[in-house]
Amino acid sequence: MIIDIMESYKLKSGGRMPAIGYGTFLATGLELEKSLNIALETGYRFIDTAIGYNNEPIIGKVLNEWISAGKVTRDELFILTKLPCYGNRPEDVDKFIKQSLHDLQLDYIDMYLVHLPIGLFKNGKSEYSEMELDKSTDHLKIWKKMEEQVHNGRTKSIGLSNFNIKQTQRIIDNCKIRPDSLQNENHLYFQSPDVVEFCKHNGIILISYSSLGMKAFREAAGLSWNNKQLPEMLENDVLVKIAKKHSKTPAQVLLRFINQKGISVIPKSTCPRRIMENFQIFDFKLNTEDMDALRNQDDGEAGRIVRFQMIKNIEDHPEYPF
Repeated sequence: MIIDIMESYKLKSGGRMPAIGYGTFLATGLELEKSLNIALETGYRFIDTAIGYNNEPIIGKVLNEWISAGKVTRDELFILTKLPCYGNRPEDVDKFIKQSLHDLQLDYIDMYLVHLPIGLFKNGKSEYSEMELDKSTDHLKIWKKMEEQVHNGRTKSIGLSNFNIKQTQRIIDNCKIRPDSLQNENHLYFQSPDVVEFCKHNGIILISYSSLGMKAFREAAGLSWNNKQLPEMLENDVLVKIAKKHSKTPAQVLLRFINQKGISVIPKSTCPRRIMENFQIFDFKLNTEDMDALRNQDDGEAGRIVRFQMIKNIEDHPEYPF
């Protein structure tokens, strides 16, 4: 893995992936349309989405408008989307990537990920809590179909999301095309240094989600880290002190902290000021003292936010990753 001033990463499959992208989880409708336009105007060219976010048609509309107006070329964009867990069967991969291409109004996707290591039967339901577990999930058969998407030109690269080290290693040991990326939860309180080192050793770009703590989502979903004593991430005293020293926001320092470890970030915001601030992380550098102080805030598994408990009996699935 080659890091170019921490602003983009060279992929083993060829090409480069921007180090910072615009996240669209829980963003829909006119709010997303406006926010995505602001993000593109700010300079974001990496857009992260998924069929499961139910927003690909809106993203496709905005991207088509920008490309048609000559404000951006397709080659300048890096679009990442994901195979939904209710499509985690080899016979479903073609169908769902074709749906994404149609909705995004694109001829190809830059990066296509397996969103979750577990499979579900949708059975006509729209809520994850109402779907049934498909315990027959076969990662190797799914990955073979993912490789076919590269061969037929539907995506330029493929990767994983929410897979643990053992699951990822099994793919590496049995694949023809190696995963280019792994998108997992990674932030101040859940730094997973073992996963970071594993990815570096295997030339996999780690993409951090929940980089800023997902406060609004946690409050709406009633989620929290196991350690109830942890302060709100952006109010962490150590972080706030370092941010003041650099005349930056706590969010900018958190994103730079993750970035300096060679990890990509995809912060999501619908606030114009924050969208712009989150992109401005390359004009300062944290020193060793700063980095060590922030590393010491890690709380391991007690700091994890996302466990996908909205999926009924998920821990009973043989491929549940946590």
